[in-house]
Amino acid sequence: MSREFSKAARNYPPSGIRKMFDLAAQYPNAIKLTVGEPNFDTPDYIKEAAKKAMDAGETHYTPNAGMPVLRQAVAEKYQKSHWDGYTADHVMVTVGAMEGLMLTMMLLLDPGDEILVPDPCFPNYYGQASLTGACAKPVPTYEDNDYRMMAADIEKCITPHTKALLLNSPCNPTGAVLTKADILAIAEVVKKHNLWVLSDEPYDSIVYDGAEPFSIAQVPEVRDRVFVLNSFSKSYAMTGWRVGYVIAPDPACVKKMAQMNEAIASCVSSFSQVAAAEALKSDACVKQMVADYTRRRDILIDGINAIPGFSCKKSAGSFYAFANIKAFGKSAQEFAEELVVNAGVVTVPGSAFGACGEGYLRLVFANSDENLKEAVRRIDAYVRKTYPDMK
Repeated sequence: MSREFSKAARNYPPSGIRKMFDLAAQYPNAIKLTVGEPNFDTPDYIKEAAKKAMDAGETHYTPNAGMPVLRQAVAEKYQKSHWDGYTADHVMVTVGAMEGLMLTMMLLLDPGDEILVPDPCFPNYYGQASLTGACAKPVPTYEDNDYRMMAADIEKCITPHTKALLLNSPCNPTGAVLTKADILAIAEVVKKHNLWVLSDEPYDSIVYDGAEPFSIAQVPEVRDRVFVLNSFSKSYAMTGWRVGYVIAPDPACVKKMAQMNEAIASCVSSFSQVAAAEALKSDACVKQMVADYTRRRDILIDGINAIPGFSCKKSAGSFYAFANIKAFGKSAQEFAEELVVNAGVVTVPGSAFGACGEGYLRLVFANSDENLKEAVRRIDAYVRKTYPDMK
């Protein structure tokens, strides 16, 4: 029986990351530096809060916008870091930041609209925009500028159809962190062109070498245009819990998103929300994870930079390394597949994240020290054997 899928389904872009997962499945002994999630278990105090909540009967539906205990906890966090005017009514609890992004795009974008995204970027941005009938338009970023999204490049990409801008700092896949000066310059462009801003900040606590992420929501002149998106997945090692949130510029936005959420997910699980609220009471576990990531970043990137033909800048944030492999003269896809088959190391070609990612590989250092050292050893041995003239 032939089936005709909807236009939205037909137009949904395929995932270059999934292609590497499928290839890796054929090589069970390969070291996988592909999955963008912490390799830590959720801290015990968070798990205990969930257990207590379940035992207390927190196993039922919650309000579509989220439980008051979590919305208030998130608001208090952002009152300290972003703006003291945020309240629980500005907070929409979502099934991870992914649902938050989808709901926000559904709230703001119409068919034919454009939303500007960094290139390279998390590929789901393209898919989510396409589901609304809008178009995600890439803004190039460059290694020479530490892959930071620049105001001048954003302005060059604006057309009469441009309605929104998506920022991701720290960035997946490059590890770029926008500076305060970068953000202030971008805010001027946002104000000039009356753009909405989606600031995707799931890695905001995972930064290195004294970097201090600055959110565009901290700029008073454009705060009424900014939606902040975040989750507990990366910072608190809670990827499987599926708890995220949106900080909206106006409570009316949350009311409308809650209405839409009733038809999409209804709500996040009640005990997960209680656990997330408990998570925010301490950041000691986050600091320890970042200390471990710092060490692992250095193991991987220092090791990669010692391999002929590779060059890789130190990531300012996230747990991704974005390695330049242009010296090998092959496409990122071809070289990534070569490493799986011949070196037993799985990476993701930079081209999976956009045209500006061609010639790069994304490697995840949220892995054990031992695996990272072995991955470097395998790649180094393969390159020196196969490309003896490479310098």
